[in-house]
Order: sequence, then C-alpha cells, then structure tokens
Amino acid sequence: MKRHWTIALTLSLAVVFLLCGTLAAETEDKDAAEQTAEKGVAAEEKKAVEVEKTDKESNPLVVFETTKGKMTIELYPKEAPITVENFLTYVKEGFYEGTVFHRVIPRFVIQGGGMNADMQRLKTHAPIKNEADNGLKNLRGTLSMARTNDPHSATSQFFINLVDNKALDYTKPGTGYAVFGKVIRGLDVVDAIAAVQTTTKGQYKDVPAEPIAVTKAYVKTEKKTGEIKATEEEAPVSETKAADKKAKEEKATDN
Repeated sequence: MKRHWTIALTLSLAVVFLLCGTLAAETEDKDAAEQTAEKGVAAEEKKAVEVEKTDKESNPLVVFETTKGKMTIELYPKEAPITVENFLTYVKEGFYEGTVFHRVIPRFVIQGGGMNADMQRLKTHAPIKNEADNGLKNLRGTLSMARTNDPHSATSQFFINLVDNKALDYTKPGTGYAVFGKVIRGLDVVDAIAAVQTTTKGQYKDVPAEPIAVTKAYVKTEKKTGEIKATEEEAPVSETKAADKKAKEEKATDN
C-alpha cells in the first residue's frame, strides 16, 4: 500500500513539474513575441520620423535679396509639385531679378514677381494648374500664386500673406490661391516692405512710392540649420474684423 502511495505521489509531482514547464515555456514565448512586436512598432515609428525629417530637410530653399533686405523661402514640392517646379524655373532663369513688389496692402499681402520698376508687365511662361486644394492654408508668412479670376491663370506672380487670410483658402473647385512655400527667415523684411508708403501709378493702385526691387534670387544649396530667430517664428497674427472684411473684398489678382 505504501509503495502504491509513493508511486502515485511521484506521478503527481511529475505532472505538476510538466505543467509548470509548459506554462513557463508558453510565457517565455509570449514575452518574446510581445518584445518582437514592440521592437517592430518602434522601428516603424523611427523610420516614419526619419522619413519626415528627410522630407523637411530636402525641401528647396530660395533666397530673395531685395532693396529692403534678404528673405529665405522654404518650398513645398510634396504638396504643390507643379507650382514649386514653376517657381523654381523662374528663379533659375534669373527672371525675378529686377522685378519689384508692385502691390502692398498692409494687413493683407505684398505682391510681386511680374513687373519691373516702370510697372511694365514681363513676358512669362504658360499659366499653370491651380493647386489650391493641396491642404495648405494662407497663413502669415506663406507664399501663394497670384492669378486672375481664372483659377488656372497663375504664371510668375506671387504674394506673401501678411496675416492669416482665410478668405483666400480653397473651399471648392475653382476657388482659393495655391500656397507653395513660406518665409522662414527674413519675415521682418516682409513687414518692412508692408510698411512703406504707397501710391497710384497709372492703372495700378497700392504701388510702393519708392520701388522695392529683387536684386538677386537663387536656390540655396546648403542644408537648413534650423536656427530661426524668435522674431521670425512668431505666431500668425489674427485679423481684426475690419481687416477680415477687407481681405474678403480684396482679391490677390494678377494686376
């Protein structure tokens, strides 16, 4: 009888050890699988961040040297490929050198890229497709293409938003002005241009009394340092009711 009890006890202990071993193995396998999954997710997140960083670093930079100072513009080819290619074509051809900012409206926009100091319109390439539906907004400091009432009439002229111009954003087909870049350095220069006295010259209104010319425009080849002055990182300025009303009434057209 004692022998039978001994055998039974031995078998019971063996079963317990076997079950414990199986559970331990399953736990280890589960832990290993979870760690592998976590590493996979972490790797994907890191890759996504690196891709985003690479995309941002690879965005073209264009420098405009003007009679009021220098500004650096970051372009967004991913969001506005046609518009950026068009803009870069004019830059590389030297088209913008000698052009003036011919339209200045405080708390709205400054516009240039199509006329010389004598207010003569320059010959351009064919108009491009309006990419206003690219998701980018007409916020302070951004660049958009100027055009006529025809949504697909933009050529070389552009404007820089002095405030958040929601009235210029895309809402439905045929509306909106295509944002394709942003001033990342030299926003104080933009504000200085916006502060000049304006007059009427011939059929053109809001023309700077003293011409503000682009003396040089070129693509910057070196990588961005990311060192932007605090004054150039300021938050977009909200429009007052009066300015908002004026923004809706005004159109950034190809004058």
